[in-house]
Amino acid sequence: MIPGRIPLIIDTDTAQDDCVALLLGLLDDRADLRAITMVAGNVGFDRQVLNANLTLSVADRLGEVPVYLGCRRPLVRDWVSAENVHGDGAGGLEMDTTGLEPSTDHAVDVLIAMAAASPGELTIVCIGPLTNIALATIKDPRFVGNVKALYIMGGSNNARGNITAAAEYNFYVDPDAAKTVFAAGFEIVVVPWAPLTLNDAVFSRDQLAELATINTPLAKFFTRIIDATLAFDESVGIAGSTHPDSLTAAVLLHPELIVAEGRYAVEIETASELTRGYSAMSWGVHGLTPNATVVEAVDAAAFAALITRLLSLETVPSRAISVGRITQHPVPA
Repeated sequence: MIPGRIPLIIDTDTAQDDCVALLLGLLDDRADLRAITMVAGNVGFDRQVLNANLTLSVADRLGEVPVYLGCRRPLVRDWVSAENVHGDGAGGLEMDTTGLEPSTDHAVDVLIAMAAASPGELTIVCIGPLTNIALATIKDPRFVGNVKALYIMGGSNNARGNITAAAEYNFYVDPDAAKTVFAAGFEIVVVPWAPLTLNDAVFSRDQLAELATINTPLAKFFTRIIDATLAFDESVGIAGSTHPDSLTAAVLLHPELIVAEGRYAVEIETASELTRGYSAMSWGVHGLTPNATVVEAVDAAAFAALITRLLSLETVPSRAISVGRITQHPVPA
């Protein structure tokens, strides 16, 4: 453990704001990022892996933090993509990936082993469907007790969804996994889509224009990768770019951002197609035992300032990144 830093793994379906969450894990002074684990979600699985490597490269951390491949489909259902929202998840960016073959160790086994090696210390930031976490829970009953906490981006707190009227995408894609995880006994903090993200983690056009003036590789990367999602968000009436994944990493690393939170009993709907993935969040008046802390409000200005400071950091990308074609560029010695 790095003294004063929070040991964590980020479990991700890397596209758009997942990349920003990874940048926080890679570059924030409070983060000790041990691994990145990949789960089927936003875009095609191989593209997710490329997007993770692009992010590692722009942070100048390529080869330092391992990437492990996990479940390529939900537990019992067909995969549903969000490519209509994110495109390829990185604005068409490409990079030479020679020599970047991922480990043959499965992400689920890595999660189990790393938690067992540091019982009670490791937090997992879950910003994709919960398939890997559920499978680790099923495979090793000790996993729940070995994990310090899960910070989960998912669901809505008695509010609207973003893939159906009822459901947020991560829980919709693998509701069976989400149900398993919330019933398992983890210490859980939830960062929901609505109303939290829609209230406190939307960057307006004016804010994005300010960020675009920061002349660093990180800021240029950010501006490029959010473009497709920004266009989609605006097409459905959201006044800017949504950032729930980076908010999830941020509230772990900077709990002072949290303005309001509550203990809830969270259950996930799996039986109904109409409400598949719906997260029923009971706020304490129904006689149910709470199983999660749900973040209700954050300091939006402080969160935006955190991202601005992140993007202002100077890095030298490990490998050249280009738009629409692969540029050969050696890893610096």
